Amino acid sequence: MPHATILGLSGCSSSGKTTLSRLLRAVFPHAFVLHEDDFYKPEESLPFRDGLRDWDCAASIDMDGLQAALRYVHENGTLPPWLDSKEDQNEAGPSGVDPALVERLSTEVRQWASQDAGKRVLRAEKPLAILDGFLLFGESVKAGVRTSIDIKILLRANYAKAKERREGRSGYVTLEGFWKDPPGYVDRVVWPNYVEEHGFLFEGGDVEGSVNEKVASELRLYSGSQVTGARQYAPQIANGCLLTIAQKRRGIAETQSC
Repeated sequence: MPHATILGLSGCSSSGKTTLSRLLRAVFPHAFVLHEDDFYKPEESLPFRDGLRDWDCAASIDMDGLQAALRYVHENGTLPPWLDSKEDQNEAGPSGVDPALVERLSTEVRQWASQDAGKRVLRAEKPLAILDGFLLFGESVKAGVRTSIDIKILLRANYAKAKERREGRSGYVTLEGFWKDPPGYVDRVVWPNYVEEHGFLFEGGDVEGSVNEKVASELRLYSGSQVTGARQYAPQIANGCLLTIAQKRRGIAETQSC
């Protein structure tokens, strides 16, 4: 039996994954965060797209290393001792969530987990590993990575919002130092990769449109309520995670960001 439940938060760059993962870590007892970005390959080995280093494709990630880390988490209930997180040094930006709301949700979760029903289905002593990654459910992701994730949640952001957020970032801490997106990076690299990897999940390949119900059924994808801003993620998904665990279901939950 796995010693941890792995919750995967994925979606396009700047859809709020890291912010949400840190909020959920504050809400759920015995929770910790694992970042897919900590499995980037060295910069000099990354492929190129349109003449630019491509940090946003499957080939940029050490998928074997990620799969090994997920296996370790399941077997031991902790982060691998060899993992040195660089992603935790990157800024996530203000969440916009009232600290009082986070505290209230945390209290509610602890209270529920202490009750008989909560103990049976949540197993409060069993850690919750929150995997934050831009590419967890894409077409080219290794099957072993996808099947290692117990609860799968896809965050969405439209092109305009994703572009605004990504271009507003100062840069990223990397293995070699620091990376700053060159001009046009979202249009030439980030967004095209997202569409290519995730188009199969949506009607007509329109990643800003409706989920493809046939694919949703095959992947056991079930849509969450449509939300209107990142600050609403925490209460919705905290409650949704409880429901999902309680129902002992596996699949992809999908939620919308403006």
